[in-house]
Amino acid sequence: MEFVQYLDREGIELLRMVEQSGYSTEENKSLCLLGEEYVGVLKKKERTIIICTNNAKKKEGYKILRNSNSDSFDRTAKHIKKVLRHEAVHVAQECNGGKLLDINKKFKLNPAKTEALRGSKKISGEEAKERQAYILEDKPKLVKKIFKKYCL
Repeated sequence: MEFVQYLDREGIELLRMVEQSGYSTEENKSLCLLGEEYVGVLKKKERTIIICTNNAKKKEGYKILRNSNSDSFDRTAKHIKKVLRHEAVHVAQECNGGKLLDINKKFKLNPAKTEALRGSKKISGEEAKERQAYILEDKPKLVKKIFKKYCL
């Protein structure tokens, strides 16, 4: 799968944890065609995370033509790592009986993510869970810690 090339050591470790918990990953499936703004989806019943690598690349201006622009590659990599963490938070929520995760600290949503939250809410219908995933996707060490706590 192409998205793996964008992951760092921490992302690869999280991906293995997701797989160890009984979830699989797929890439660029038909759900990605809902819109270019969608870069990841959790299919709960199928226990599958879908990563929309092509949408992430488009969003970050990454083109493989000629010399790849390392800046757009880096932005794409950052985006895909966040997507994996975001969807891993949703898996952890499922491991927690479909409930929000109990996190000791109170974190606030980055205002830049408000529009993304609206779009995700349209698909899932679960604003609180989406909000929690958007907050935690920027905290890789915390995502791994909570994932271990709830899923492994």
